[in-house]
Amino acid sequence: MNWINSLLWQDGVAHSILILAFVIAVGIQLGKLKVCGVSLGVTMVLFMGILLSHFGFLVNDEVLHFFKEFGLILFVFSVGLQVGPGFFSSFKQGGITLNMLAAAVVLLGVGTAIVLHFATDVPMSTMVGILSGAVTNTPGLGAAQQAYADSIGVHDDSIALGYAVAYPLGVVGIILTIVFFRYAFRINLQKEAQRLADNENRQPDGATPVSLLVRNPAIFGKSIAGVSALLEHRRFVVSRVWYADGGRIEIATGETVLHENDRIFVIAAEADIETIQTFIGEVVQMDRKQWMPTDSQLAHRRIIITKSAVNGRRLGDLNLRHLYGVNVTRVTRAGGDLVAGPNLILQMGDKLNVVGSEPSLDKIAELMGNSSRHLNDPNLITIFLGIALGVVVGSIPFTFPGIPQPVKLGLAGGPLIVAILIGRFGYRYKLITYTTLSANLMLREVGISVFLACVGLGAGEAFVDTLVNRGGFAWIGYGVLITVVPLLIVGFVARVFFRINYFTLMGLLAGSTTDPPALAYSNAAAGNDAPAVGYATVYPLTMFLRVLAAQLLILLFCA
Repeated sequence: MNWINSLLWQDGVAHSILILAFVIAVGIQLGKLKVCGVSLGVTMVLFMGILLSHFGFLVNDEVLHFFKEFGLILFVFSVGLQVGPGFFSSFKQGGITLNMLAAAVVLLGVGTAIVLHFATDVPMSTMVGILSGAVTNTPGLGAAQQAYADSIGVHDDSIALGYAVAYPLGVVGIILTIVFFRYAFRINLQKEAQRLADNENRQPDGATPVSLLVRNPAIFGKSIAGVSALLEHRRFVVSRVWYADGGRIEIATGETVLHENDRIFVIAAEADIETIQTFIGEVVQMDRKQWMPTDSQLAHRRIIITKSAVNGRRLGDLNLRHLYGVNVTRVTRAGGDLVAGPNLILQMGDKLNVVGSEPSLDKIAELMGNSSRHLNDPNLITIFLGIALGVVVGSIPFTFPGIPQPVKLGLAGGPLIVAILIGRFGYRYKLITYTTLSANLMLREVGISVFLACVGLGAGEAFVDTLVNRGGFAWIGYGVLITVVPLLIVGFVARVFFRINYFTLMGLLAGSTTDPPALAYSNAAAGNDAPAVGYATVYPLTMFLRVLAAQLLILLFCA
């Protein structure tokens, strides 16, 4: 039976993997239990880790540290890769407001910590640890420890203990605040989802079909290429023409000449439809099936890009209309439709809406790949190259006047920013950034589960002693105040004055506290990507402010 004793208690690889796997498996199962209709989900992994660590099931510190950081990197990188394609457009549409609200959460949390420091005489070093734990910000903890050691010359264990004590209820407090807003504002999730969908459908970059009657004498006898030149700053594609003199329908080309009372089928950006309509003529109500008569040789097909050779190429460079006699009317990407303009950069996984003859469509399908099976192949080069670059970016020190220690984004902020950039611009460097939803979800769940298990196992050994003998219960109360007060104030302002969608608000609250478990809970509750987009929008600035604030508090109050 020595092998059982060795497996359970001795420091080894098998022991570490066994403990981690047990904590994750049992924690996830317990997280499915609901109390008053609310379950903590993957967050229960953290408490399972604390429990086992308290009873002596420990993991080697270096192994624990590696797994914790690597799990966090996997989680934030997969989130960044998923939201990257829509990140910058979402930033334009409301990102400045979200980041201002997130910065307010940070400043209110710091202000609450300073008030508690003077009101309770708790040392600022300990209070900074409580602050970092209350907002679940591990890089802030590391920055505070480093700043204290560099300025004082010794280490202060109370920083880590304050973090460990405040962290569990910090996680729970953030999630409960999100749940509180749902019931306080009587949120109907279905109505919020509909609001979100309606807002996305009204996005200025979205592709909208419209049928127009040619009535402007200035374009009678002009080619479509000539009309496009007159509207060169408007995003639209003329797909088909219904000639008034015979009622025949043809695919539109640049040489197609327009006449009075001809009808054209146009795919245009929402923001440009009114201008295009005014210039060409008037809108006519036609069913899209009317543009594809039964006796026509034209066909419509959705073709998926699965060949890496097409990834990153401009649609116009493929010259599909002249070479194959087809029209690409719009491109579906990440659930949204884009106008198929000549300057549109194609990416792996895009779905082209193509109109043409059946033989021509077969050739286009062969050119693009059109094999959904290829999309299931993992693109590991992009993932691990991105992680490597993220670690480099996270390790770059940023110096500021008056601050003796440099500030870093850390192993969470760096990979997230790189993943967002790769998800948005990777195609320019021939990087295949497409991953299936299931693959991305697997990476996310594995990463956050490993991270939480390691945090719990690391905090559990001294957890009870800190609570009983070092005023830990009071520290928990201070942490709850630091967690809840800023979120309640900013959440109320965001919902009442800025009318932020509840799903986006979930991501804002999770991102402003840099809390992956809260994001995991929000994603599961929402069933869409809105929380992840909101989280990624505010996370980089929030992470920077959290790390900077932790170091400044140490340098201003302790040094």
